[in-house]
Amino acid sequence: MTFTQHEARRIRVVQVTLVADPQGRDAETLLRIWPTGPGVAAGVAGAGVEPTIVYAATRRQTLQRDGVTFHFIDDTRAAPLRLAGGIRIPRRPQRLFEFVASLGPDVVHVHGFQYPVAIWQLVRSLPGIPVLIQDHASPVPEGWRRLLWRAACRRVAGVAFTAREQAAPFFAVGVFRPGLPVFEVLEGSSPFTPGDRDVARREAGIHGDPCFLWTAHIDANKDPLTVLTAFRQAAPRLPDARLWCCFGTAPLLDAVHRFLEQDPILRQRVTLLGPRPHDAMESLFRAADFLVQASHHEGSGFSVIEALSCGTTPLVTDIPSFRRILDDGRAGSLTPVGDAVAMAEAMVAWSQRDRPALRRAARAHFEQALTYNVIGRQLRTAYRALVGNP
Repeated sequence: MTFTQHEARRIRVVQVTLVADPQGRDAETLLRIWPTGPGVAAGVAGAGVEPTIVYAATRRQTLQRDGVTFHFIDDTRAAPLRLAGGIRIPRRPQRLFEFVASLGPDVVHVHGFQYPVAIWQLVRSLPGIPVLIQDHASPVPEGWRRLLWRAACRRVAGVAFTAREQAAPFFAVGVFRPGLPVFEVLEGSSPFTPGDRDVARREAGIHGDPCFLWTAHIDANKDPLTVLTAFRQAAPRLPDARLWCCFGTAPLLDAVHRFLEQDPILRQRVTLLGPRPHDAMESLFRAADFLVQASHHEGSGFSVIEALSCGTTPLVTDIPSFRRILDDGRAGSLTPVGDAVAMAEAMVAWSQRDRPALRRAARAHFEQALTYNVIGRQLRTAYRALVGNP
């Protein structure tokens, strides 16, 4: 079928997630706690594409949301076959593949590179149908795993990353074939809105002039000590500033405690809030003046996007995904990875700007570049390119 014929009707796309919920929760619950899937699907539908969403699952269910059908297929990657020598071969999720083919898609869009063997099997089961694989923070494979990835990606029609630059290491090690089309597509967006800052501060119980917020795991990649060092260096010039830290997993928590205990200013002005449920994050983002993050690498940057959706300006490291989200620093600060001095200077400099104007600019950038409708248009561009060049 030609591109012109596809234009005569909506392109049919099947989005596939091969990672099943390990807790086996029901479809209603999963769509509620995984809002990115329905959000992206709605954006794609709004862009004039006909999406159907398929999840690997432990039970078969079908739901409708905003005119989009979500199928949960009871076909997970079961216990692998075990051969002599301890070799494990993943089983083929045959029912899921057959169901995807039965939908008659023009394009299949797989979320994540986690299961290269399953991707290879899926592509082989759909001859003539272009398959797009979207990265969700997968590391570049090493050793023998590169061979699996190379085989899986040999017949893939295209790949999607938050920033095109993120694909370069995969090309460099030969996982992607030369010339493989790369599309820039955000992983997700946010339903959060700015609201009233003062009301949010009362709800969240945080304050400061300025009020800095950290929302990340306390691990080496998120680099909390760089943020704390930067805040300590900025503190004498920002005497009323406060830093509030929400976090999930925390393998470096003891190191952070020791760092805080050694400095009276940090002990007084930094608060470790610990984990917070996602529905409480909107008030925290609304309450903050600035989000600070020191990540060394990210697949995307959901906290950065959520901050912008609430009108909060990010002060973050200069890595490809953040650079893309912040429009090369036009919507926030980008400082070199591990450079506490540069981040401290950014904290001081941005604190001196017109903060109401910053809040308006942050939200305006979100609406222009980071909504689910924008993601829908980005994916429509990718799908059309692949249909035109299957």
